[in-house]
Amino acid sequence: MSPASADHSGGHPVKLRLLDPRNPRYRWLVLSNVMIATFMAVLDATIVTVALPKLMAHFGVTIDSIEWVLTAYLLIFSIMLPTTGWLGDRFGHKRVFMLGLLLFTSGSFLCSIAWSFDAFITFRILQGAGAGAILPLGMAILMREFPPEKRGIALGFWTVSASASVSLGPTLGGYLIDNYSWRMIFDVNVPIGITGIIVSVFILREYIVPEIRRFDAVGFISMAAFLGGLLLALANGNAAWNTGGWTSQFILSCFFISLLGLLVFVITESTVANPLIDVSLFRSRNFTIANLVLFIFGLGMFGSNFLLPIYLQNSLGYTPFQAGLVFLPVGLILAVVGPLAGAFSDRVSAKAPAFVGLVLLAYALYRYRALSAYSMHHQIMVPLYIRGVAMGMIFSPLTTLAIMQISQRKMAQASGLINVIRQVGGSFGVALFGTLLSQRTIFHAAIYGQQLDGMSPAFQATAERLTRFALAQTGGPAAEARSRAGALIVQFAQKEAFISSVDDVFLVASVVVLISALPVLLLKGRKAIARGRDGSGRPAA
Repeated sequence: MSPASADHSGGHPVKLRLLDPRNPRYRWLVLSNVMIATFMAVLDATIVTVALPKLMAHFGVTIDSIEWVLTAYLLIFSIMLPTTGWLGDRFGHKRVFMLGLLLFTSGSFLCSIAWSFDAFITFRILQGAGAGAILPLGMAILMREFPPEKRGIALGFWTVSASASVSLGPTLGGYLIDNYSWRMIFDVNVPIGITGIIVSVFILREYIVPEIRRFDAVGFISMAAFLGGLLLALANGNAAWNTGGWTSQFILSCFFISLLGLLVFVITESTVANPLIDVSLFRSRNFTIANLVLFIFGLGMFGSNFLLPIYLQNSLGYTPFQAGLVFLPVGLILAVVGPLAGAFSDRVSAKAPAFVGLVLLAYALYRYRALSAYSMHHQIMVPLYIRGVAMGMIFSPLTTLAIMQISQRKMAQASGLINVIRQVGGSFGVALFGTLLSQRTIFHAAIYGQQLDGMSPAFQATAERLTRFALAQTGGPAAEARSRAGALIVQFAQKEAFISSVDDVFLVASVVVLISALPVLLLKGRKAIARGRDGSGRPAA
């Protein structure tokens, strides 16, 4: 039967239109619309991972430069997220949400026609700015349309859009790269973005906060200086162009700017009447602890995300499509587990799935500590299956716990801040793990180099066999065959050094994620909050 409401004049039920906000089905249309936009934003973050080796070859850059494809996107995303809350309150959630879709779609098209690596990174920044509006406002719109008792399951279904991107992104990206070009992985966002904009026009209703606070320009600039300076330093400490290393004038200047920005930001947010980040949100114990968990989780999980596609393609010889297919089951598993975890959070407890999910994720990353040039397919896939289950158990419960004590009026800023902290953790993770990968590669290369004793019997026997192989395959002078044999041995040592460094980074990532599970035990569930154990008996913010 169609939803109806009582007609007070005659007592007869009146049918409500589907787009009438009073219609219970309306909120599910809103959820579908937000899921389309979220799918697109998350798709771009996942689809690009399988393209990194192709982008390195096309633009002629090394791994310490290609990480900026991820870092630049996450950096501007992190900076824009808290600003989006103010923009949404000032100009309307619907308008700013649609503007984010427009920026992201335009940035995707420009990335596909980028003529240089610098131009490509610039357009990635434009994409990140758009995504910085889509995700927090999308979450705030859902929180406004769904009542508290249904938010867990709404967030669970919201993760389906993210899981579909995790699942389809690398697979679709690999197919497009193998059969067309890396440029197509950005063009695919354009029709999705246009669809999202059109649907938003007809479905979403506008919401503007009655009392608009002044924009905290000093807080915005100081936060950008803090995050930008720190990420520049972390990402370029071991860059090939930075011959001075961590003590170079550039790195020290970045650290100084970051420290100065942090000091100004802390003082500003503590004293101004309308801070960029409402520090009163952190009066909620759950909000503070949940964000700490998400930061550490983002550092370990998203910081190590770029490693597996590069390993599969550069070390195991996978094509981009084959590497993308590896990730297909992850999103499918996440799509099933996410709503179940959301429903469990609403009815029973949100702490249990969040804690178990983080432990499982740490175990999945730990299993990658022993990757080699001869890893079997099941050694790659089993940890990914575990990762899909784990991620489905993490996002919805943690978000539910974080916003449990937040008032509706501050929901937009709270949801934006949740994404800020998680993405900042991911940005730091990419920069730190990229630097760690470079350091460990140099370390293992030196170890393997010391073991390549040209006079040892093992080396001589291997070189002789490779020489005979080269002569049999290509012919030519014996001296040239011996030279090729030596080059093959060196190439193998370099490959092993890279794989060993990947193993080291995954081990560190597993420890980081495991540490993030511990603060979950300090979170308070719905029953504890209802009994007033936070000391006030009412929402803290």
